[in-house]
Amino acid sequence: MAEPVALPQRIADLLTPPPGTARREFTWTGTTVGQVYGMAAWLRANLPERRGRGVICLAAEDRAVIAAAMLASLAGGPVLLLPYAFSRQALASLHQATGFTQAIGDVPRDLPPGTEIFSPQPVDSGQELDHYPARPEEELLRLYTGGSTGEPQIWPKTGINLFAEALFLAEHFVVSGADRIVATISPYHVYGLLYSVLLPLVSGATVMAATPAYPEEIQQAVANSQATLLVSVPAHYRTLLGRSALGPSLRLAFSSAGVLACDDNRQFSRANPAGIVEVYGSTETGGIALRNRSRGEDQFTPYPTVTWQINQEQLRIRSPYLSPNLTLAADGSYLTGDRVEIWQAGGFTLKGRSDSIIKVAGKRVDLEEITTSIRQQPGVDDCLVLALAEGGGRENRIVAVVEGAAVDVEALRRSLACRFEPYALPRAVKLVSRIPLKDNGKYDRTAILRLFAP
Repeated sequence: MAEPVALPQRIADLLTPPPGTARREFTWTGTTVGQVYGMAAWLRANLPERRGRGVICLAAEDRAVIAAAMLASLAGGPVLLLPYAFSRQALASLHQATGFTQAIGDVPRDLPPGTEIFSPQPVDSGQELDHYPARPEEELLRLYTGGSTGEPQIWPKTGINLFAEALFLAEHFVVSGADRIVATISPYHVYGLLYSVLLPLVSGATVMAATPAYPEEIQQAVANSQATLLVSVPAHYRTLLGRSALGPSLRLAFSSAGVLACDDNRQFSRANPAGIVEVYGSTETGGIALRNRSRGEDQFTPYPTVTWQINQEQLRIRSPYLSPNLTLAADGSYLTGDRVEIWQAGGFTLKGRSDSIIKVAGKRVDLEEITTSIRQQPGVDDCLVLALAEGGGRENRIVAVVEGAAVDVEALRRSLACRFEPYALPRAVKLVSRIPLKDNGKYDRTAILRLFAP
C-alpha cells in the first residue's frame, strides 16, 4: 500500500496542472485551466523575486487572475496584498500600511501615483511553474480587512494555511470537475477566496466569473450555469426568501461571514432540499466547523483537521489554518473570542462572542441575549445591538438598530422591559429598512455608528 503524500508535497504538486485539464474551463465560458497556468508562469517570470521587492497589491477581481497570482506566489513570487475594497481610500490606506509600489491588475484602478501595473493575459504559455521550488510554508498573502471595530487589520496567510483548507474542502464535499460554483461573495474575503478561487483550482470545478448579489441575478446565475454549489452569505439568503427552488442541479449551498437566521435557513431548505452548510470560522482562524440544520445538525462539528477544547466556555483550537501572526499558547493552540457549549454528539453550539459581555453601571450585560430577544419580536427582520463608549470611555451606552418595515418600536421597548433590567435596555433604537452591509455580507459598523452620531 502506497504511503500517503505529505501535505507540503500535495500543495507543491499544484504547480503542475493535472494531465488533460488544460482545456477545461476554470471560469464558466471564460478562462481555461491552461490559461490560468499560463498567466501564473508569466507573472512568476516577470514579477520581482520575493527577497527583493517582496510584496505586490493584487488589484484584480477576475478569479482566474487571482488564481494565477496565488500560484505565482506559491512558486516563490512576491507576497500578495489583498485590499478589502478598491476605493481610493482603501487602496491609499493599504499603501500607507505596506508601502507597495507594484500591483497586479485586470482593469484600471485608482491606485497610488507611480504604481507599476502587471496585467497578465489569459493565453496558454509554453512556460512552466514546476521548475520553481514551491514554498507552501512561507507567507503567501496578506488579507487586509476593514476590521470589525473599524480599525483595519492585516492577516497573513501561508500556502499551507490556504491550500490545505481548500484540499480538505474538496475531499470532504467530494468536489470535482463535474461541479460548477456560483459565488455571491467577493474573492477578497477569505471565505470567497477559499470557495470560489482555491476550491475550483484544487478540485477542477468550474466557477462563474461574475459575482451576483441580487436575488434575480443569483437565480439566473444558478439556472444558466446549472450550478451544483452556491457560495453565499446570510444577507443574500434572506433576499431569496419566498422564491422558488434555484434548480435541480444544486447539490450544496454554503453560508459564512455571519450568523444565518434559523427561519432563513428553514425556508431556503424547504425549496432546496440540499439545505445550507454553515461554515464557522474567521479570517484569522480559517474554517473551524460545519453544520447543516436541514439534516438535523443543530451543533457545529469541527473539521477533523482541527483539534479543539473548551476552556471556561471559550473555544480553544489548534489548526493548520491559523494565521502565523496570532498569539498562541505553548501547545500551539489559539483561544478564540467565541463562547460555546459542548454538545453530546461531539460538537458544540455557539453562545455568542466573549466580547459581547459588557459592563453597564458595573453590572454584566450580554448583548447577544438582547439581540436574540429583539429578533424574536413581531416584524423584526434583523437587528444589531452595540455598546457605545461614553463619558470618556468609562461607561457603555447600549443601542440597537432594527430592520423591519412593520416594527412597533414602543411595543418592542415594552417587551424588552418585561425581560431585562433597566440598565440592560437599549437607550436608543433606530428603525431602518435595511441594516448597512459591506460587500462581504458583514455589517458595516462605520455606517451603523453614523446612525447614532450626535
